[in-house]
Amino acid sequence: MHDENSGQGKSTIRVLLADDEAMIRAGVRAILSAGRGIEVVAEAGDGREAVALAQAHRPDVALLDIRMPRLDGLAAGEEIVRTLPGTGVAMLTTFSEDAYIARALSGGATGFLLKSGDPHELIAGVRAVAGGAAFLSPRVARHVIDGVGARRLGRGATARARVEALTPREHEVLGLVGAGLSNPEIAARLHLVEGTVKAYVSAVLDRLGVKNRVQAAIVAYEAGLVPDGA
Repeated sequence: MHDENSGQGKSTIRVLLADDEAMIRAGVRAILSAGRGIEVVAEAGDGREAVALAQAHRPDVALLDIRMPRLDGLAAGEEIVRTLPGTGVAMLTTFSEDAYIARALSGGATGFLLKSGDPHELIAGVRAVAGGAAFLSPRVARHVIDGVGARRLGRGATARARVEALTPREHEVLGLVGAGLSNPEIAARLHLVEGTVKAYVSAVLDRLGVKNRVQAAIVAYEAGLVPDGA
């Protein structure tokens, strides 16, 4: 079974912010400071410093720029995921190329946010990752799930075949995971106990053969399970 600790219940979400541009860090810090219960506890200007500060401060979320000197954000994120399982990793970038997205997700990141996105999206993404949920900005989600012609149709058919083994309730849970909801939010939506949702999510990950919620969310999108307005 998969570890689905939600991380909810913490009074403050502690964030490590890493970007090689001081002005970007200042802007992101200001946005996060406007979010209730979020605190930037450390800042780094390169990937190696980010890893060191993450190990020193053990934040709830490491928010990493992709292109940084000495060690890029993708490699730094992989190291943080490997050594600090309690820290969620979210990538923050101006870039949305498929290669970056694929490597970030395969490296264990559970969030992918664009610097050009809405400030509320940034806050929501940090909260989601801290709570153990997946969060992809809408533009990134479109990049991940959209294709052209037969390629797109083939992915959709494959995803629908993969979810056929799920129970109706597991379909519902998977759709809400795809919408970026955390376990407590899913529990409230479906009027279930949080522990029950945790068990459902773990079962869904196992049945689909995926490693984390982001990969499950991609399957949900491709299979058409994400509810409108979720």
